[in-house]
Amino acid sequence: MNFPDKATVHRIMFGTDTPAGRRFDVILLWVIGASVLVAFADSMMAATPRLRLGMVVLEWLFTLIFTIEYGLRLWSSPQPWRYARSFFGVVDLLATLPTYLGLFFAGANSLLVIRLIRLLRIFRVLKLFAYWNEANMLLRSLYSSRRKIIVFLLTVFVAANVFGVLLYVVEGPEYGFTSIPKAVYWAVITITTVGYGDVVPQTPIGQAIATLVMLVGYSVIAVPTGIFTSEVLMEMQRQRNDRHCGSCAASGHESDAAFCRHCGGTLAKPELAGADKNRQQQE
Repeated sequence: MNFPDKATVHRIMFGTDTPAGRRFDVILLWVIGASVLVAFADSMMAATPRLRLGMVVLEWLFTLIFTIEYGLRLWSSPQPWRYARSFFGVVDLLATLPTYLGLFFAGANSLLVIRLIRLLRIFRVLKLFAYWNEANMLLRSLYSSRRKIIVFLLTVFVAANVFGVLLYVVEGPEYGFTSIPKAVYWAVITITTVGYGDVVPQTPIGQAIATLVMLVGYSVIAVPTGIFTSEVLMEMQRQRNDRHCGSCAASGHESDAAFCRHCGGTLAKPELAGADKNRQQQE
């Protein structure tokens, strides 16, 4: 039995356009899911010697499979370094490391849940590139609003420190505000409307300040939502403007539009561009 050449291995491991490639990805997803379940079961079951040995054997078996898979991806990729730096390349590498690190660092096996991220390959297997594009749209919206969000977080940080210092001065150690960091902690959980109740103002002035902080907290919740929603709407508009008709070059089409609203020509599906870009990043 001859080992497949590099081109055949690449087509199977990186593409889902062939029956062999699709079967490989489906089998890989089952193996990833099984390895995660083994890691979960290992943390839950009683550590009897026989059971522990079985878990160790299974974990090393999965690690060996993922190591061979990662090596084959590097070997078959036309640009190994590009694959190694890609999102899936980094995740594939991290999926093999915890078991090896467990030989030197106790508790490193708990990092095996990283393999859950590998289940994102189901987007490629099931051709759900429309959902992948939507996820990219959200990421681009977050990136576009990063300055506004940073300014907002800094404002909340300053407000939490101001309110914390006020409560520390008004309440003092006798009511649980034993230090400024403790008071700032109270301000943070109050502004975020979490309110654990482990530290509570007792004086009338402190309660008045707490009321103000809670009102500020309810106002604060709406700010990042508005910022992000605005960026999402702008990103959706940019996507509509990017969808051009191949016949009349008209833009402004919805992401799910199949035909041009001006000439009636067929529009290219947006998920095809996402598929090509995703495949290039992995290769």
